[in-house]
Amino acid sequence: MTAATAPHFGPTPSTPAIRRPLAAAAVLAALVGMVFGLLLGGAGPASAHAALTGSDPQDGAVVATAPKEVTLTFSEQVALGDDSIRILDPDGKRADTGAAPRDLQSGSTVKYGVSLHAGLPDGTYTVAWQAVSADSHPVSGAFTFSVGAPSKTTVALPKDQAGGGLVGTLYGIARYAAYAGFILLAGGSAFVLACWQRGAGARPLQRLVVRGWMTLTVATLAMLLLRNPYTGSGKLADAFDLDGLKAVLDTKPGAALVSRLLLLGASALFIAVLFGAYAKREDEREKKDLTFGLAIGGTVIAAGIAGTWALAEHASTGIQPGIAMPVDVLHLLAVAAWLGGLTALLVALYRTPDMDATAVRRFSGIAFGSVIVLAATGIYQSWRQVGTWSALTGTGYGQLLLVKVGLVAVLIGIAWFSRRWTARLITGGGGASAEVQDEETAAAGTSTTEVSGSAEVPDTSGATAEDPARAAQLARQQAAVATAEKKRIRDADPDRSGLRRSVLAEVGVAVALLAVTTVLTSTEPARTEEEAARASTAASAPATAGPVEMKLPFDTGGENGRGTVRMEITPARTGANELHLWVDGSDGKPMDVPEVKVAFTLESKDIGPLPVVPARLTEGHWTADGVQIPMAGNWKVAVTVRTSDIDQTTIDKNMQIG
Repeated sequence: MTAATAPHFGPTPSTPAIRRPLAAAAVLAALVGMVFGLLLGGAGPASAHAALTGSDPQDGAVVATAPKEVTLTFSEQVALGDDSIRILDPDGKRADTGAAPRDLQSGSTVKYGVSLHAGLPDGTYTVAWQAVSADSHPVSGAFTFSVGAPSKTTVALPKDQAGGGLVGTLYGIARYAAYAGFILLAGGSAFVLACWQRGAGARPLQRLVVRGWMTLTVATLAMLLLRNPYTGSGKLADAFDLDGLKAVLDTKPGAALVSRLLLLGASALFIAVLFGAYAKREDEREKKDLTFGLAIGGTVIAAGIAGTWALAEHASTGIQPGIAMPVDVLHLLAVAAWLGGLTALLVALYRTPDMDATAVRRFSGIAFGSVIVLAATGIYQSWRQVGTWSALTGTGYGQLLLVKVGLVAVLIGIAWFSRRWTARLITGGGGASAEVQDEETAAAGTSTTEVSGSAEVPDTSGATAEDPARAAQLARQQAAVATAEKKRIRDADPDRSGLRRSVLAEVGVAVALLAVTTVLTSTEPARTEEEAARASTAASAPATAGPVEMKLPFDTGGENGRGTVRMEITPARTGANELHLWVDGSDGKPMDVPEVKVAFTLESKDIGPLPVVPARLTEGHWTADGVQIPMAGNWKVAVTVRTSDIDQTTIDKNMQIG
């Protein structure tokens, strides 16, 4: 039941009183679309999953000498272990010292460094890293760089992402079960308190809520045990590593899971009171006071459990976390009230023959309010995690979000049919007559009762004194007959049967919706994916569109020692480049000199000088192929010109490369 099941209905499904909520829902949908477009159009930068935005040396770079350390820059705060960054030489052996990564953060820049052994040989080195982002999800990656020149390597870049494999699958199942358990626990309890208080004594609803509690508890314990291998080794056996479990408890996700278990202890007491003292309370005034107390206590517990997700996952990072976390709590509570109440309604319709139409009407109003809250909080969350129209269609997160929106639309469409059956049930259709017939059946007492038009149960008025056992047996038979008659009358009511079928369809779609939502919460948000792509493009894209040229006048001091070196480097970006030098005399004609040498130095990164010895192509023209520039920057280019055995000079000039 959703927005389509509005709290007020007219006499028939076609009356204006029914069409007005539909018109209001259409206006609401239009406003939602407008706000959604405005939010996406004016989005600013943010992040959730951490992404590698830079490194030194860069991916694929070729450096002349081995660096003293390798640094990695991330888009947001990450948690690193002692072995989170590993550098492997061409033979697959550790090239780093094995020390914990050094924190090199400065301002908003998140950077870590790992020291390398001295005297590393030339070849291709592999950097493999794994971290836990601030939203609790593991991230990983790998890249290579070369010293001297690229070489063959025995190291295979890992293809599997962190959090995958069997452990990742089990952790994902536990996450889904936790969400489902919370929805049944919170939504089922809310349905009993707000919609059908007599349902506190109904065994099917009791079992539903208790199973929700058990599912959430077991799933939380499983996530706590699997957290260490999920973010680390990926080995299932490490789930029982006490040292690993202790390390998990020191993290934000671990603290959130422990807090959830403590709140589940409080919720167990809530369930005991709800289905114990509350269900047996008959005094209306006392029951009203207890209802108020249970509603306040249950809301606090449910909000606390929802907060364990908000405090440790997407809502706790990125822009506006102070707003995003309470919004996330409201979103989860609305989902539980809607989908959990819907499941409780389905159970009541199928398993409890005496549920009245008033409970359906009350839930209709709660469902309508829940959908409004979901629309508002969902738009805000989409803005934070998506941000642009291109990210909505061009990223995995955005595409999953579109699937989720589509499922919600289907759910609301089915709820429109539920609304029609609800209107018929409330306005005196089969629901009302069924209640009257239920009372007549229950009042049959010890009189002869017909079942299905044939079976009869004899009167027990004279059997009690003669044979108590026989009387008890006949009483049980009478109760079974009365229950069967109630079920027969209920099933014969077309309005109630239609409502049951439509609610069953809603629950089926809700199960799929919950699965998509669970996958969505563990998917890299669209904002982060686009930011990482932009950072990677910016790091690898050349700053210049073509070759770079410059002129360097020289004077060696000897006879005919003056002239100009014209230099061109193509394409002037990181990697291999082609170098051309033309040496002109003071008269502007090509000048033949014995030797020309070039050196590149990137002083800001303490790289170089990288020597280049060009070959003479023709008179006054020198060239060199495959000149390796390891990274972009403002390079100092030094050109040495020798005009005789004793006369030479070196001139230099800065050049922006890459």
